[in-house]
Amino acid sequence: MKKIVSILLIFAIAMPLFSSNAFAENISVSAAAAIVIEAETGTVLYSKNADDRRAMASTTKIMTAILTIEAGDLDRKFTVDPYAILIEGTSMGLREGDIVSRRDLLYGILLPSGNDAANAAAVSVAGSVSAFAEKMNEKAAELGLSNTHFVTPSGLDADGHYTTARDLANLTAYAMKNALFREIVSCGSKTLEFGNPPYKRTLYNSNKMLSRYDGAIGVKTGFTDNARRCLVSAAQRDGVTLIAVTLNAPDDWNDHTRMLNHGFSQVSAYPLETGCASTVSVAGTGKSVSVYANETTLALKPEQRTKLERRVLLPRLIYGRVNKGDELGSLEFFLDGKPVKSVPLYANESVEAERGELSFWEHLLGFFGIYV
Repeated sequence: MKKIVSILLIFAIAMPLFSSNAFAENISVSAAAAIVIEAETGTVLYSKNADDRRAMASTTKIMTAILTIEAGDLDRKFTVDPYAILIEGTSMGLREGDIVSRRDLLYGILLPSGNDAANAAAVSVAGSVSAFAEKMNEKAAELGLSNTHFVTPSGLDADGHYTTARDLANLTAYAMKNALFREIVSCGSKTLEFGNPPYKRTLYNSNKMLSRYDGAIGVKTGFTDNARRCLVSAAQRDGVTLIAVTLNAPDDWNDHTRMLNHGFSQVSAYPLETGCASTVSVAGTGKSVSVYANETTLALKPEQRTKLERRVLLPRLIYGRVNKGDELGSLEFFLDGKPVKSVPLYANESVEAERGELSFWEHLLGFFGIYV
């Protein structure tokens, strides 16, 4: 009996080591390189050869699309460059003389993965494919993607065209902050009207994760002979958003299912402390304004909760009328010294400032904006 009790005791002590999380750490994926991150904090939840430089095929178009969006002027109609659309591989179906908008091209880039759409957008934004590639590399440098280099907007194989699973995940996290990008990559199909003369046609999304995985919200497929099957996916559940990347993955749909399941087992959305007792003085009134923040959450591993640091950023003085609901500052949250979330602080009440000239020192204090 004592022996049985001892065995049961040892088993009970050891059980935490064999929790679902522990098993998940040993998940097997077919990909040569892979990673799963939490989108807001960038926390890595699983990785395999995540810093190996590899070809990435049409997942390249994530960068092409975000640069096209950021270029603006999305609804202006223009005629596609006849040489840009003469390109092999997947197609939006553009023909010489077709009239489109950049918005049309975004759907062509991100749903059927049109190489013609990617090149047409590149010429529209930068004047040439090579000039657009320069913009792609400038953006990569701006985002700190130090192991990424672009040669083509489409992702067709080219010497010196590469990224890593980690860089691609971080690029996607940036792109998913854009509402239009999120809207496009999450839709299964889109009916557009373009051409010369324009006529309606429907473009379909090649990303099967949208129908295969509960909570999937994007992002992009890819394939070339050199890169093989590449996939970036994103999924959202219970306030947690994850991004998964596989490069050269023969079984990518199942890889992503396993990786995302593992990721969701690691993190939860925890409420943040958004109460703030600080006030802001309104110059010339003798009054101060209290502030508030909306309730929000942050996806964290349990052990990260104690590592979260909060800072209040508010000016000590504010000049002019304050209206209730005006944004006056922010709560900044840091994890291991890295900024991970900014929460706006709003005025709790309105204050009418007195008219009159500000003194030199008031102007000076306002210029430097001293924070509490």
